[in-house]
Amino acid sequence: MADTASGKAATTNVSREQLIELLNQDLAREYQAIIAYVVYSQVLKGPQYMNIADELEQHAKQELQHAMTIAKQIDYLGGMPTVTPKPVKTSEKAEEMLRFDLDNENETVRNYRERVRQCEVLCEYALAEQIRGILVNEQEHQIDLATALGVEVPDVTRPEERA
Repeated sequence: MADTASGKAATTNVSREQLIELLNQDLAREYQAIIAYVVYSQVLKGPQYMNIADELEQHAKQELQHAMTIAKQIDYLGGMPTVTPKPVKTSEKAEEMLRFDLDNENETVRNYRERVRQCEVLCEYALAEQIRGILVNEQEHQIDLATALGVEVPDVTRPEERA
């Protein structure tokens, strides 16, 4: 369960029903990422953003694959995949859009790391492996965005980095 006082990540021990709900939150975040990457890749302006704009197009395609994988696993667990994305932030400023993306990727990486642990506790090893594959892409997205922003890749393993 979530630690409501500090807002820290869920504990490792969850039921199948709780895992379905958490995966639906992840799915909503994947939908958010698809929308954000589609829009941001098209509206980023300036020569300094041309390379990252091309990368964001690739990210959008990868996020769609992630959504398909997560939806399939929710169905496998007996749940109904959500159809509602988390809200997408927009800005007129390219750097702000990239920071929004980096913040979202940081949250996604934290959540998928926790999801792997939760799946393993439930002996859902194949699902854990599916999420590990997604996690590899999400960490690559973090690196791409941090590089475009000229910042270090955030260490999302430290408690003070948690949202």
